[in-house]
Amino acid sequence: MVACHPGSGQQSMEGKQVRRTTFRALVATTVGAVAASLCAVTATPAAAQDGPVAHFVVVGPQHGSLHRTEASIRAAGGQVLQAWPQIGVVVATSPNAGFAASVRRKPGVVAAGASRNLAELGLSAAAARTAGSSQQQEMLAAPDAVVGQDAASAKHGGGAVAPEPLEANQWDLRLIKADKANAISGGSRKVLVGVLDSGIEATHPDLAANVDASKSVGCTNQGVPDTSPAAWAPTTSTHGTHVAGEIAAARNGVGVAGVAPNVRLASVKVVDDGGFIYPEYAICGFVWAAEHHMDVTNNSYFIDPYFLWCTTDPDQNAVVQAVKRAVDYSVHKDVVNVAALGNSNWDLSHPITDSGSPNNGTPVTRTVGNECLDLPAELPGVVSVSAVGPENRKSYYSNYGIIETDVTAPGGDSTQVADTPDRNGRVLSTVMGGGYGYLQGTSMASPHTAGVVALIRSTHQRYSVGQVFGTLGLEADRIACPPGGTYDPTGTGAFLANCQGGRTGKGFYGAGLIDALDAVTR
Repeated sequence: MVACHPGSGQQSMEGKQVRRTTFRALVATTVGAVAASLCAVTATPAAAQDGPVAHFVVVGPQHGSLHRTEASIRAAGGQVLQAWPQIGVVVATSPNAGFAASVRRKPGVVAAGASRNLAELGLSAAAARTAGSSQQQEMLAAPDAVVGQDAASAKHGGGAVAPEPLEANQWDLRLIKADKANAISGGSRKVLVGVLDSGIEATHPDLAANVDASKSVGCTNQGVPDTSPAAWAPTTSTHGTHVAGEIAAARNGVGVAGVAPNVRLASVKVVDDGGFIYPEYAICGFVWAAEHHMDVTNNSYFIDPYFLWCTTDPDQNAVVQAVKRAVDYSVHKDVVNVAALGNSNWDLSHPITDSGSPNNGTPVTRTVGNECLDLPAELPGVVSVSAVGPENRKSYYSNYGIIETDVTAPGGDSTQVADTPDRNGRVLSTVMGGGYGYLQGTSMASPHTAGVVALIRSTHQRYSVGQVFGTLGLEADRIACPPGGTYDPTGTGAFLANCQGGRTGKGFYGAGLIDALDAVTR
């Protein structure tokens, strides 16, 4: 962990413990203003680097110019790809595996680390994808039981809140009272939700009216923003389109409905064609959201290639600092960030054996504690969400933790039976090709929460980020822990979990199950 660098003239406290302590910590925390230029700076192209290069994040001074930082990057043999003066972070490349260690000792550098585990220097792209984790499998997975557009387009003759053709199978909306909420409000057109994901199919009949192309961007070209429609459209993954439908599929007599069907969506593509979300992609996404006046972001992912990023490792710590600065900047710009807690059935409040990181190369088994963070879900300024199924019980796969879980929401569970015509316990939403299909995961729980946050921001348009956090928690419906705290959903011990908090249910469910009806009536 870097403290003071020779010649930098500044002390860094950012490497210290950043795991949050309470759900409402943000309410009592003032986020400092970032005194910097309000533009992203892309480096002037330099001479091409011969051979493969690795990607790095370099953290500079949080205030003022990055000139010294960029000069130090070049002096250490690196090339500047993208500078974010708003947060004092630079994305760079170098063919030298020792670049980070070298540049850390130079002026204007607070921290530096490889953002992709130096995989580019040792693995081909194809080999890296082969070594990918469950997150890549989820991002690239085909949805279950796809329903074609024709079968979902029997238009109703009722009013704006009449059920959509496939809504009978949306147990998730009824669980959080979104159907009743929509009879009062579907959200405001002034509210913009950034979907940081694999891209949104903007021509989908249930999404076309709500996608704001002028606010959309692709961040997967090495973290450099690209506003061309091809850059933010989905390619290999329907994940982002499914997530978008859960938030804001229109009530238009076609297909399904979202939690907040009247709000606008921005496609912020941070998932590449291999299913990876590298730090530079997420940093680009958060800063873009901040500067384009988004009210909410949804983040149904963890940042690759580590399930958990450890502040005790200098490379990983640099990424933690850089992503935290990007999130802090978005909060300062009045963005409420919502994120999925993950699908490993881990108790994040206790030591974990992680045998899947890094997921773009050869994983190394390690036991980690509170010094290691699930990014971005465990950062201050982020609402972290666990998942429940149609029986209002913890989804067998959902991560949890009495410190880490803020709220819970419908994520689906194939082992629980839905009280719907098709009895599918997963979540039905929009998919690529203009159709509809089922997926499950905390990736589905997070957008339900983002939708409720969008309703809160529509109802209380002057609420600060802290007030929205507090309202979301206060309006949530408590779910108690199972008797004795022990939870064995399949009866086999394969997904055994222990819930702390007794009647409060905080260990599994945080403040409780989100409530869309309260969001529009209280």
